[in-house]
Amino acid sequence: MLDLKFIREHPEQVVRALETRGGAESVQRLLALDADRRRRVTAVEASKALRNKVSEEIAQAKRRGEHPSEEMARMRRLGDEIKALDTAIKGLEGEVESLLLQLPNLPHPSVPVGGEEANQEVRRWGTPRRFAFDPRPHWEVGERLGILDFERAAKLAKSRFSVLWGMGARLERALSQFMLDLHIREHGYREVWVPHLVNAETMVGTGQLPKFEEQLFKTVEPEGGRPLYLIPTAEVPVTCLHGGEILNERELPKRYVAFTPCYRREAGAAGQDTRGMIRQHQFDKVELVKVVTPATSYDELESMLTDAEEVLKRLELPYRVVLLATGDTGFQSAKTYDLDVWLPGQGKYREISSCSNCESFQARRAEIRYRPAAGGKAVFVHTLNGSGLAVGRTLIAILENFQEADGSVTIPQALRPYLDGLERIARAGS
Repeated sequence: MLDLKFIREHPEQVVRALETRGGAESVQRLLALDADRRRRVTAVEASKALRNKVSEEIAQAKRRGEHPSEEMARMRRLGDEIKALDTAIKGLEGEVESLLLQLPNLPHPSVPVGGEEANQEVRRWGTPRRFAFDPRPHWEVGERLGILDFERAAKLAKSRFSVLWGMGARLERALSQFMLDLHIREHGYREVWVPHLVNAETMVGTGQLPKFEEQLFKTVEPEGGRPLYLIPTAEVPVTCLHGGEILNERELPKRYVAFTPCYRREAGAAGQDTRGMIRQHQFDKVELVKVVTPATSYDELESMLTDAEEVLKRLELPYRVVLLATGDTGFQSAKTYDLDVWLPGQGKYREISSCSNCESFQARRAEIRYRPAAGGKAVFVHTLNGSGLAVGRTLIAILENFQEADGSVTIPQALRPYLDGLERIARAGS
């Protein structure tokens, strides 16, 4: 959530910043509602002060044996006016908060302005392999090996789910453990296991609600009970672990890693990536989350990006780093890098991780602050998140980049210790 005081003091700056992000048209309405609310607050405070003053005068008059009926009637009318003002203020506060919750974060000055076409490639690593045959997409590789099954998944649920058989399931599990070990043992993250169902307040805290409700799966509770939401990413519960808390500066930075399934409705994605595992309703991800001081957050973003890149380097998967432009940056983020892995079966790079600095946007919504070591008022932390990596897409990248002419798939060296030294996946009986 943006700081209302900042919007009030810098309206033109905020409008310019949101022109390619969405929400710029709501700023003037927000400010008008806020001005109306503040005017009514001033009026009701003056009326309450008058009521207190006159009420004391009435009490004194009664002690003198007088009966100031006119003043008492006037105070009853004033009381009705105060109630009406309080109701109007409460309504305006709700409208202001609703608009604030719909406004995206302000982009960092280093973010290029524009839509997807303005994204900037920062660097590439690795050289895409030259194949002596036409590389197949992962769904063909996996189905021929008997490790990917989309037909049975659709029978069990619907499209955009998958079943992993045998070595497919083992490969998914091996990748998850490899990523966790790397981030915990070498990068210094603390592992955490979190609920996969969370309440609406948690979803609001990280920015999924109210704007993106159509993208979420949620439970239906009996007798009007409050629903729970299936997490779209571990970012949601992990970031909100410290919701409503005031941390000490000496506790920061906090660096967390969590492995969870993720659930997304993918509403509005009809016709996009309908084949294979690129865009699924359920997928696994190893998520990195940081809670840091504002002074260190952009250094922490660069180190998070490096940590995610290291997974791809260890797996020998070619990739590129892309700095997203303002119009392509996620709702909560002030600055985002995408990691795109090379998929030879599709002949292009596809996103496998996003690393974002949300600055105080989520912390303000979730009420996460810290008290500076030097003392003084508690201030909002900065929160960061990134995929380290999306496990299913990493599996896809291995199937496509390490496929062989005979249909088998070579196992990257870094994964072999997690698969009992296995060097390749071949169809049973081959």
